Amino acid sequence: MPLRFTYTGIRVRDMKASIRFYTEILRMEIVEPLEATPPTRGQVATLRSRGSSQSLELNWYEPESRFGPAYSNGEELDHLAFECEDVGATVAELERQGIEVVVRPNTIGDWSEAFVKDPNGIWIELIRPSPARLPVL
Repeated sequence: MPLRFTYTGIRVRDMKASIRFYTEILRMEIVEPLEATPPTRGQVATLRSRGSSQSLELNWYEPESRFGPAYSNGEELDHLAFECEDVGATVAELERQGIEVVVRPNTIGDWSEAFVKDPNGIWIELIRPSPARLPVL
């Protein structure tokens, strides 16, 4: 039974702040607009980076929803990764916009990486893979 990974869904504390972070700061685009989901007593919005086939689904649930137990930072999610051309310049720009930097730019072999946090405390990895592994952005 072959399966194909299609998207990642994360639970957010504040939908408006999360949409702002992912669209205005990380420049993702909304591909399925925000909508109420009555069976879950929540809201959902789907985003995607330009040129990527991967989607990010933002989910918010009312406190009484069975889909939204007490929020626990991370909930076993380690991090989300975004490629960029210049990790140092990207971190500097995000920091100017008030984004918390968790791990400053460094290298691991021929990779460059850094970590920042989204409004929900989820770690966002900014990477520049080795030139041999770089796709066209």
